[in-house]
Amino acid sequence: MKSSERAGEPVWKKRTTALLDLLFPPFCEICHQVQQQGKYLCGHCNKNLPRIVEPYCEKCGEMFEGNILSTFVCPNCTGLDYAFSFARPVLDCSDAARELIHHFKYSRAIHLARDLASIAAEAFADPRLQLALEQHWPLVPVPLHWRRQQHRFFNQSEEIARHLGKMLDLPVVPVLKRVRATETQTHLSRKKRLQNLRGAIQLSRQGKTLLRKNQPQGAVLIDDVFTTGATVHECAKILRANRFENVVVVTVMRG
Repeated sequence: MKSSERAGEPVWKKRTTALLDLLFPPFCEICHQVQQQGKYLCGHCNKNLPRIVEPYCEKCGEMFEGNILSTFVCPNCTGLDYAFSFARPVLDCSDAARELIHHFKYSRAIHLARDLASIAAEAFADPRLQLALEQHWPLVPVPLHWRRQQHRFFNQSEEIARHLGKMLDLPVVPVLKRVRATETQTHLSRKKRLQNLRGAIQLSRQGKTLLRKNQPQGAVLIDDVFTTGATVHECAKILRANRFENVVVVTVMRG
């Protein structure tokens, strides 16, 4: 969290955080050193998580080596007609990043949400996301089916979006809902993932309310990992079909 953000906190909240740090000191999830101010990722470990830097694919954000001086679309994206304009992951895939997100999702480590949101916020330094900030686009978490969310206790995308919205002063609206439980996507090909998701995602009640109030200009889909893009493509397809003019994707990591 930025120092300016902490400066604006009420005194009671600062004192509560300090007391909790004293009684239940947080530990860095990677190096296990004691932390303060409710953080679970130390500055050193955060800095050592490899970021995606240019050159990278302007559609999916996959990083490439070599002397590439202009924007490009990678071979994996060539010929694919995504419903979203582009995806901007922040972290390159590494053992530490993968383990961090795996622990967050599957070990109910909801306390990591704020640190992961802080990493995701770095994506908004991309000039292509300036319009989303200026026009106050809503952050739309990728939905989980209620059974999976009940088992997991939370939706990881929603928790990241909630903290990210506070950091960037952007609204968080659960515009989408998953109406059909689907097979886990982890070991499926992109084609199988798309088949698996067909008809599984719809506009939520909050999404319908948002559309009744105004004409949405755009939306930022939030997820933890971008792998094949099948899930966010299906989400973006529903948004585009319901008058969202532009949809972009921000994730913590590129899988």
